[in-house]
Amino acid sequence: MSHLDYGVVGNCRTAALISKKGSIDWMCLPDFDSPSVFAKILDTEKGGSFSFQTEGYAVSQKYLDNTNILCTTFDGGENAFEVLDFMPRYKIGDYNYYLPPEICRYIRLLRGKPSVRICYEPALNYARGEMVHEQGAKYIESYVRTNERESIYLYSSLPLEKVLDGSEIMLTRHEFLLLSYNQKLIPIDVHRVYLDYQRTKVYWLNWNNRARKFTAYNDIIVRSMLVLKLMTYQRTGAVLAALTTSIPETIGEVRNWDYRFCWLRDASMSIETLLKVGHHGAAKRFMNFIQRIIDSKYNTFQIMYGIRGELKLTEETLDHLAGYMNSRPVRIGNAAYNQKQHDSFGYLMDVIYQYYYHFPGTLDEVEDMWEIVKNIACTVALNWRKPDRGIWEIRNEARHFVFSKVMCWVALDRAFQIAKILNMGDFAVTWKKEANKIQEDVLQNGWKEEIQSFSQAYDNLDMDSALLLMEAYGFISPEDERFKKTVAAVKQALFHKGLMFRYNNADDFGVPRSAFTICTFWLIRALYVTGEKEEARELFNRIITYGNHLGLFSEDLDFESKSQLGNFPQAYSHLALINTSILLSEEKPLSPFIRP
Repeated sequence: MSHLDYGVVGNCRTAALISKKGSIDWMCLPDFDSPSVFAKILDTEKGGSFSFQTEGYAVSQKYLDNTNILCTTFDGGENAFEVLDFMPRYKIGDYNYYLPPEICRYIRLLRGKPSVRICYEPALNYARGEMVHEQGAKYIESYVRTNERESIYLYSSLPLEKVLDGSEIMLTRHEFLLLSYNQKLIPIDVHRVYLDYQRTKVYWLNWNNRARKFTAYNDIIVRSMLVLKLMTYQRTGAVLAALTTSIPETIGEVRNWDYRFCWLRDASMSIETLLKVGHHGAAKRFMNFIQRIIDSKYNTFQIMYGIRGELKLTEETLDHLAGYMNSRPVRIGNAAYNQKQHDSFGYLMDVIYQYYYHFPGTLDEVEDMWEIVKNIACTVALNWRKPDRGIWEIRNEARHFVFSKVMCWVALDRAFQIAKILNMGDFAVTWKKEANKIQEDVLQNGWKEEIQSFSQAYDNLDMDSALLLMEAYGFISPEDERFKKTVAAVKQALFHKGLMFRYNNADDFGVPRSAFTICTFWLIRALYVTGEKEEARELFNRIITYGNHLGLFSEDLDFESKSQLGNFPQAYSHLALINTSILLSEEKPLSPFIRP
């Protein structure tokens, strides 16, 4: 059974986690990275939640097909109702979207006269202050006593005084609860909420209908695509790594990080996956985001940015919160923003290559992007020989990680391909030569005869799951005996109880104790392309059963219980789920790098 039994709703501005019993246990307003309004997931006593209390009702939950609208049904036999949770999102005009910072809870009476209590307990600003509730004629305004401007507004067709005091309410018709960061400037009634529900449903159905369909695993692909779309920030095109902060990789330990930011690595891979399934618009917006944050040919690069392009993501701890299942500390911000991770350039350049191939813009846009390509290629050429923190963001030790070198090769190889597209022959020759130097360096220093495998770093013999991606990005052929032997060695060292460690040598926090979900998908791909197709399929069919009740995945899995751990939902996990599903459904290897 999964720890993280949550559904997710959102509108590409913010999102909420809703438990399988219908309780909103995590939500930030007005944006993804804003302070929380509900944070029960991080402290069951102080964090705050918004739930329905019933007695003797069976509760079940599902998504409306092909949408991000969550339906929680409360069935008491003769009496029953359902709650349709959604955040409004739909088009207004040709280019604009309606995406207010609010959540709608449309209560649909199914039969009888159900009895329910509303438990409304917001705790604004990460529960850092005493809450005050003022009931007006049309809404309940809630704010922190020390700052009245820090407020939210609850509108409802239910008696507001009964909502506030948790009195029993008998449902005799359809009702609604609407929680907004803003005071509403138009009348809010059940008809308005129902209209927003229908418009939002149509938006998601239309969005999903534009995607490619697949012969197998299509339902899995659809749900994961919808999750990835939820995690894009409409206003800038940034893609979040996850919607939460400080869900631990292992219960009771300290690997608790804030993932509500845009990592170039995760975002590039997410966009690449959306491209693969036919959603070019999201990829275009992300490229616009890159152009905005790298607005000069003299810019340096970070591994991650705020969702509006912020450069500084100062990390602090919230010591008043108990943490998820008492796993402290709770962190906001992320100190990894100033790390050097050379692999990020490879993912980013791979996506830029696909930008040029799939949808180059106007001449000025193409020229702007060309300056970014030259900037990245120059940065890689100057830095690939230096150690870095690697894909796993080792905090206290820089090394010559093999996979970082491989992704530097990817960056220059794709730059070479772009230069060819643009007929920039001199650049193409220069970058190809440098890419060849990196490849020779990796083959000489990364391959270890004594273990018949590539290793994690030039100076060690440890294994790393990221080595499984060497083939996927075109660095080495799946028929190459060195790759086949590396797959076997990585599997032998890191495959444990049906799941994969990312690595199992000690880092600055000790030895990892949970499985990193995406790494198992990487193993499945590597097995498949090296001819072990039956084993790959068997492993895939097993891991997809480890998703929660709605098919959602977090960052990590517990080896013993298969419970989900780490921040949730995780873009990295879902993009790997999509890519692996496509690979197995089409009966042929599909590289993340799609050459024309």
